[in-house]
Amino acid sequence: MKVTLWGTRGSLASGGPDTVQYGGDTAAVELRGPAGEFVVLDAGSGIRPIGEQTPSGTKRVDILLTHLHMDHIQGLGFFSPLFDPEIEVHVWGPGSTTLGLRERLTRYLSPPLFPVMLRDLPDVTLHEIRPPASFALGSLTVRAELITHPGPTMGYRIESPECVLAYLPDHEPALGVAEFPDVPDWTSGFELAHGVDVLIHDAQYTDDEYKSRVGWGHSTFDHALAFAALASVKQLVTFHHDPGHSDEMLDRAMAEMSESHDLEFELVPGRVGLTTCVD
Repeated sequence: MKVTLWGTRGSLASGGPDTVQYGGDTAAVELRGPAGEFVVLDAGSGIRPIGEQTPSGTKRVDILLTHLHMDHIQGLGFFSPLFDPEIEVHVWGPGSTTLGLRERLTRYLSPPLFPVMLRDLPDVTLHEIRPPASFALGSLTVRAELITHPGPTMGYRIESPECVLAYLPDHEPALGVAEFPDVPDWTSGFELAHGVDVLIHDAQYTDDEYKSRVGWGHSTFDHALAFAALASVKQLVTFHHDPGHSDEMLDRAMAEMSESHDLEFELVPGRVGLTTCVD
């Protein structure tokens, strides 16, 4: 299984000279399975270049949406396989207590927000996930569970014979906890991340920034480290970088995280183009 980061930014795309290394596009991760599976995690602005590099002869693409905030779906209408009648596109994601996945996505893929209607796309199948849920995508096993973030939001655990990946890009496991981390059984996302080879996890805020953003659904750098340690992961990839955090600031933060903690896992800065989960 090969996993490549294309969009690593959270909340708002922030391209420019100060975000070249970590990337300015919002959440989109490409996953290639051992049996040729083509899976995309989230559909932020980083999904556009994934579509542009889709190999000739591709027959199916699966898009797993964690939730429907704009930074995770804003690139969907610019994903070129959606418009190719020779490619089956399967979109997986949550409904809500009042609207199904189709109704929720149609709010974006319709005028005045987008000129093309969802119903006019040639070969798109929607799969509404009711978590907790497990399903297979070829040789991959996918598990989805609700995690702490505003609105119905899921984290994913994806298993192949070679690698186990947990993807929790928007996650606030410390919400409502007097001292984080708490016991595993009461920690949001723990079962998804426990013992994985690679954890891609929210690391949006500094400690000072978090003080005025409690309940917004995101983690601090230290929360990400504590969650990874609690879950006994092998590698933590930081993700969902704040749009106001420059490459220089993130490099400094990553260095401080490594120097100030005795880590029992590999800490990997989530930069655009990073490839992981490969031998």
